[in-house]
Amino acid sequence: MNGIQKTRLSAALLLAALTFTGCSKPQEMPPLAGAAIGGPFQLTDQDGKAVTDRDFTGQYRIVYFGYSFCPDVCPVDLQHIAQGYAKFEKTDPSKAKKVRPIFISVDPERDTPAVLKQYVAAFHPRLVGLTGTPDQLKAVAKAYGVYYQRRDVEGASEYLMDHSRSAVLFGPDGSPIALIPQDQGADAVAAELQRWVI
Repeated sequence: MNGIQKTRLSAALLLAALTFTGCSKPQEMPPLAGAAIGGPFQLTDQDGKAVTDRDFTGQYRIVYFGYSFCPDVCPVDLQHIAQGYAKFEKTDPSKAKKVRPIFISVDPERDTPAVLKQYVAAFHPRLVGLTGTPDQLKAVAKAYGVYYQRRDVEGASEYLMDHSRSAVLFGPDGSPIALIPQDQGADAVAAELQRWVI
C-alpha cells in the first residue's frame, strides 16, 4: 500500500468514525418517556372557547392542575412556572415560543372562564386557563394522573380542593417528557425548559 492509498484509507476511517459516533452529544432520554400520562381532552379556555388537546399540537406544554381559590400552593407554583418561563423567554425567545404553559382547574363550580381569565392574566400572557364540566375534568385528571377532591372545612364559608401538585412538560406530539420543578423556584424551571425544549 503506497502513501496515497494510506492517506485515503485514513480519511475514510476517520469519516466512518465521525458518522457513527457523531460530532455532538446524543440527546438524553427524557425521564418520563413512555409514561402513561396525558392524552385527548375537551375543555373550555378562559375566553369561553372550546379547546381540545389537538389545539396544542406542535407545541411543548407545561401542564399544571390547580384552582384559582387555592390559598397557598397554586399561586406560588404558578408564579415560579411563569417566572421560570419568562427567564427562558429572555435567554432563548425562539425556543420559548414553542412552549405553552397551561393551567387546568379542578374546581369547575367556581372557576368559570371569566374567573380564569382574570387569574391567569396575573401570571403570564401566554398562560392558558382551562375549565370544563365536572365529567370533562374528571376524565382529563384521570388521563393525566392527577388526584383531586373537594374538602369542606367546618366553620369556613368556602371549601378547599385537595389536589396533586405537579407540573409536567409534554412534547409537541403530546408525549410526557419531564416533571417541571416548580417547587424549586424560577431558576430550576428555566433550567429544565432549557434542558428539554429543542
